[in-house]
Amino acid sequence: MVPHSSRALFLLLLLLACPASRASQNCLSKQQLLSAIRQLQQMLKGQETRFAEGIRHMKSRLAALQNSVSRVASDAPPVSCPALNAPPDGRKFGSKFLVDHEVHFTCNPGFRLVGPSSVVCLPNGTWTGEQPHCREISECSSQPCQDGGTCIEGVSQHRCICPPGRTGSHCQHQAQTDVNECELYGQEGRPRLCMHACVNTPGSYRCSCPGGYRTLADGKTCEDVDECAGSQHVCPQGTTCINTGGGFQCVSPECPEGSGNVSYVKTSPFQCERNPCPMDSRPCRSMPKTISFHYLSLPSNLKTPITLFRMATASAPGRPGPNSLRFGIVGGNSRGHFVMQRSDRQTGELILVQTLEGPQTLEVDVDMSEYLDRSFQANHVSKVTIFVSPYDF
Repeated sequence: MVPHSSRALFLLLLLLACPASRASQNCLSKQQLLSAIRQLQQMLKGQETRFAEGIRHMKSRLAALQNSVSRVASDAPPVSCPALNAPPDGRKFGSKFLVDHEVHFTCNPGFRLVGPSSVVCLPNGTWTGEQPHCREISECSSQPCQDGGTCIEGVSQHRCICPPGRTGSHCQHQAQTDVNECELYGQEGRPRLCMHACVNTPGSYRCSCPGGYRTLADGKTCEDVDECAGSQHVCPQGTTCINTGGGFQCVSPECPEGSGNVSYVKTSPFQCERNPCPMDSRPCRSMPKTISFHYLSLPSNLKTPITLFRMATASAPGRPGPNSLRFGIVGGNSRGHFVMQRSDRQTGELILVQTLEGPQTLEVDVDMSEYLDRSFQANHVSKVTIFVSPYDF
């Protein structure tokens, strides 16, 4: 006996074999033709139902497998590295020892760091380097005192005890009848006569300031001259004047060049914004949404640690803000001098942890990434340029 579905196919083939214009005993009647069509429709409907049931069953199995894998991954404890302590006569920055976290080390005045200034926790639970230690700096080992002077060690500096007839910070001068106030008050433990340079004169002295500074009414204090505040235009057109200690800089920050679907537009003299990304371009959305430029002027040998820059998020009206932020240093030419850490839930701080000696120009790029329910939303980059003066005031 021919099965139900096979018989319907047999009748359809027989129909196709009979031309409509020619009658034959083997050709189907109208009733047989309609019956064959209904049988084929029922067969196709049954096949469609079984196929849909198979797809739903496979989706259910995949969802169960995904939940099982997620539970196993969430139950695994996070990998951490052994705890690190601050070295004797030094300091440590960083209190988390999980993978990719950094710990930074510095030494107190009079000591130098032996070993790496920063270490990173690796996925295998070890640090990228050994813990450093601080070694005392010996100022007298170079025999700085001349003509029989005796060197005495001090905290981060030394002093010379000169024999009779010699004077000066290194006993380099022969004693004169005139009292040299500049040398006398330049010795350790005595107050400074001048903020910058002391010039001895017969029976007295005078103070001088370096170029770019003016002497105040007290005759001792030096004040920076703000060249950018004058009526004269000291910078070419299209640039901005930035006042620095003893001088100025003309800057003209530029947006990054476009590449592929990523392009930027300058919305202010110190900020660039990324143009809207195509809906399906993940590489475009991973690039910084905003890039801002900041310029700071610092004196030499500034006491550390000190906060130089703060970075915070701000939500647009009517839109939910990010519920998680991540801060980090992503570029520049002076990574070891700074650390980036969170000060509160919405703010990160750039902290100077090593003393800077000028003149020099440092650059550091800091990043703030926004997350909403653990989903990456956008990141913002601030490019900070620091001009360090050759003077400590």
